[in-house]
Amino acid sequence: MTSPVTSPHRPRIAVLGASLEASTHSPGATLTSDFVRLDGEELLASRPWLAPGTPLRETADWVGLTHYRAIPGAPVPAADWAEMTGVLLGGLERALAQGPLDGVLLDVHGAMSVVGTDDPEAELAAAVRRLVGPDCLVSTGMDLHGNVSELLAQACDLLTCYRMAPHEDAEETKERAARNLVDRLLAAARGEVPLRPLKARVPVPVLLPGEKTSTRVEPAASLYALVPQVEARPGVLDAGIWIGYAWADLPRSSACVVVTGDDEAAVRAGAEELARAMWAVRDDFAFVAPTGSLAECLDAAAEAVARGVRPFFVSDSGDNPTAGGSGDATWTLTRLLERPEVASGQLEVVYASVPDAEAARAAAAAGVGARVQLRVGARVDDVHAPPVALDAVVEHVHVGDPVARTEVVLRTGGLRLLLTERRKPYHLEGDFLRNGIDARAADVVVVKIGYLEPELFAMAADWRLALTPGGVDQDLARLPHERIARPMHPYDAFGGPGGAPEPSLEAVLVGGLESSSPN
Repeated sequence: MTSPVTSPHRPRIAVLGASLEASTHSPGATLTSDFVRLDGEELLASRPWLAPGTPLRETADWVGLTHYRAIPGAPVPAADWAEMTGVLLGGLERALAQGPLDGVLLDVHGAMSVVGTDDPEAELAAAVRRLVGPDCLVSTGMDLHGNVSELLAQACDLLTCYRMAPHEDAEETKERAARNLVDRLLAAARGEVPLRPLKARVPVPVLLPGEKTSTRVEPAASLYALVPQVEARPGVLDAGIWIGYAWADLPRSSACVVVTGDDEAAVRAGAEELARAMWAVRDDFAFVAPTGSLAECLDAAAEAVARGVRPFFVSDSGDNPTAGGSGDATWTLTRLLERPEVASGQLEVVYASVPDAEAARAAAAAGVGARVQLRVGARVDDVHAPPVALDAVVEHVHVGDPVARTEVVLRTGGLRLLLTERRKPYHLEGDFLRNGIDARAADVVVVKIGYLEPELFAMAADWRLALTPGGVDQDLARLPHERIARPMHPYDAFGGPGGAPEPSLEAVLVGGLESSSPN
């Protein structure tokens, strides 16, 4: 157990965590080897707001431990998670052996899925709490597509989350979590506030994909505009609306509101106001772009290109690797190759991407200009379509990307396919330019993504979101959700004859976990 910080003592704060968004509907597994691991000073250096000389760095002694981060994907096997948590908690034990800790900055996403465990991040937070005791503050800055269970809210003292989707405020949120922690420790040391704030939590029985809740458009734009207003009230420290993660079939999967502060009435009122505001607009959420089947979206693209509207972007949303898709589903690739205007070259289409290590290495070895016959994709997700047989020309090879490793551009007819050694999302114009592709000059760019990230959004002359199948299918009704809490919008009707009772949306103050010896 540690002791509360006392002035002029500088807070000693450990940084650790693990971040993954994982769909329980995606085949395969996310292994320890799929995570990027940062340790010590390298971990601190990866946070620009903790660079030497920054205010946060100078007001506390930061102890970088270990952080794991992976591209979204399938669940983590139990043995791999045990290995990672062993490293995280072992590092924390060693840090405690060197001196007491006043705070822990626990960097988690909120949508981790682990085989055999329903709430891995909460269990990690609870284990951290058992080690550090009740007088050490734990703060976390999460993705708004995470889930906040009661256990997670109990184990953490300070919780906040992104307020933008796309997540242009990711670093701002992480910095806010750190700043809230330092400010609280210093204020408590001066006797201005209790060490631990109050926490009010309201689960909201809504489960929606992020592509229906983008803060670019209504109603999410106005809903999230309320968050800083609640935060600014006297007696409130922070407020957050977690949309939740729609592709995890788990009891904790739902939207949630958490407000922290020192004035019980203000904290409760703020949490209930945000929860009721979200509930009031639950039927207003719609996809951030026009949607349709892949065929409908490609038809719209061809028509737009004929009118000179290009590049036209199409989101292959069901296999989006940044939401938890395997990335190697070939359902869309198969149908692109069947389009006569693509096969003939009348329509120039870029498709990013399909990961297949064996095929990518073989194409790279053949070299630029070589004609290759390959079977690509469906190494992991062979549920929706089998591997695709390609007779193509190697147009470009790039080796050394830190994520994809080897990238190969294959051309067949009017299609240029980005084939990669490892799964990689293509969100930046530079991702295409690096591979010899001017995406702005293409007719159509099909990207495995949901809503377009900022650079692609700015490039697109127009775009459609294709409702394709996969591990992160936007049509949630096509996925088996058997373990989520019911009733849940939009699966169930509320109110009226035969409907479920309206939720109370009453805020509950969440107490902290009591200190106990680790086991």
